[in-house]
This record gives sequence, C-alpha cells and structure tokens, in this order.
Amino acid sequence: MEIEQKQAPIIEQFIQQASTLNGPDLVKLIVEATSHHSLFAFSDILSVPNLHQLQGTESSMYIDLLRVFAYGTWTKYKSDAAHLPELVPDQAVKLKQLSVLTLAETNKDLSYDQLMAELEIANVRELEDFLINECIFVGIVKGKLNPLRRCFEVKLAAGRDVRPGQLENIMLRLTNWLDISDSTLSIIQDKTKWAETMSGDDKKHKMEVKNRLQDVKKSLRSNANIAGSFSLQFNFFWSLLFTLSMQFTVDP
Repeated sequence: MEIEQKQAPIIEQFIQQASTLNGPDLVKLIVEATSHHSLFAFSDILSVPNLHQLQGTESSMYIDLLRVFAYGTWTKYKSDAAHLPELVPDQAVKLKQLSVLTLAETNKDLSYDQLMAELEIANVRELEDFLINECIFVGIVKGKLNPLRRCFEVKLAAGRDVRPGQLENIMLRLTNWLDISDSTLSIIQDKTKWAETMSGDDKKHKMEVKNRLQDVKKSLRSNANIAGSFSLQFNFFWSLLFTLSMQFTVDP
C-alpha cells in the first residue's frame, strides 16, 4: 500500500537520529516515533544498537513500549500498562490503528462487537468514526462499513512488523501455497492437453464427415449423369420404334 512506501524515509530518519542520541533524548525519540501519524512499522528502529543503553535504567520501559508498538496490540498494552509509560493521545490512537491491522491479518470481516471490545470503544458511532477517520482516510486499510451486518469488511490492509517466530510460520504457509499452486498448475496442464486432444479429434471427425459428404455428392452427380444418359437412350429408342411403326402403317 502507499502508506508503506511513504514511511520508508521516515523510518530511515528515525534510525539515523537514534544512532546518534543518548539517554533522555532516546526516550523523546521513542515517544515521537510512536506518535508519528505516518509511521506504522517500528522493528527497524527497535533494532538500533544505541537503544540498548536504556536497558537496566529507569527508561527501559520505553524499550518495552516500542516493542509493543512493533509487535503488540491495544489489549497487550492494557494488560501490561502497570509496567509501561502512560500513553499520550496520539500514541493511543496509533496503537489502536495497529490493533486493527493485526485483526485484519486473520479475518477480513471484523465484527463491530469484536472491534469495540479489542479497542475499548464504547459505541458503534464512535467505532465507525474511528474506522473512517483513523484507518480508511489515513490509508492503512481499504474496506467498507456494513451496518446491516455490523462488521467492517476489509479489502486490503497495510502489513505490520514481522513478529519473532512469525517468519517460520510465514515460510511454512508460503511453502504450502507453492505446493498447492504446483498441484493446480499440473491439473490445468492436464486439462489443457485433454482439451487439445479433444479439439484434434473433433477436427479429424469434422474432416471425415466433410470428405464423406464430398463422396456422396460425387456419387449423386455420377448417378444423375448415368440416369440422364439412360433417359436419352430410352427416349431415342421409343422414337425410333414409333417412326418405324408409322412407316409400316402407311405402306399398302
């Protein structure tokens, strides 16, 4: 999606800054990154070695917070909120946006009830406003609201950071997909060969029928010529008999 392409230079900018900052400035950078309206991937920033200096300090919770934004959800944050920094409003919106992306990975029809529970949104009107203004208009997801079915129908969603251990599962799913594709391709090729064989047999049959029709036409023409010749000979014979009979009748 376009949003994924736009955030590439933003990620690179934060990586460069994180590589040169220390202590409190790194904390500010993490807050800024997790509040940025166009940033939805954080694993590259999390992997910057310079951030490790926060480990074992009072600010280590900000590393954990960045990890939640990279791989977690709103529900995960709420369950660990006692050990994490309090979120500013932009961070709260961001984490809820990321939670929608996570839900869209496994289900393209997201029920309103599930979304309101996962995002802690009180009512349908507030949920629909969030989905329209903070998800669809922002460009992280394409889909439509279905009030009758009380669900959000997702057509396309931006990808999140690959979680630890998730790569193996992705590779397995891709391998299975390739196996199915190979099997399907083999079936299609067999069907194509069968269709070509049937087409060849059909053409051969049509040619045989055409040749038979030509033979029949030739036979009919030949019989017609023979019949015509016989008719002429028969008429000449009777004409000759009639003439001779007339002569015998006239002579005394």
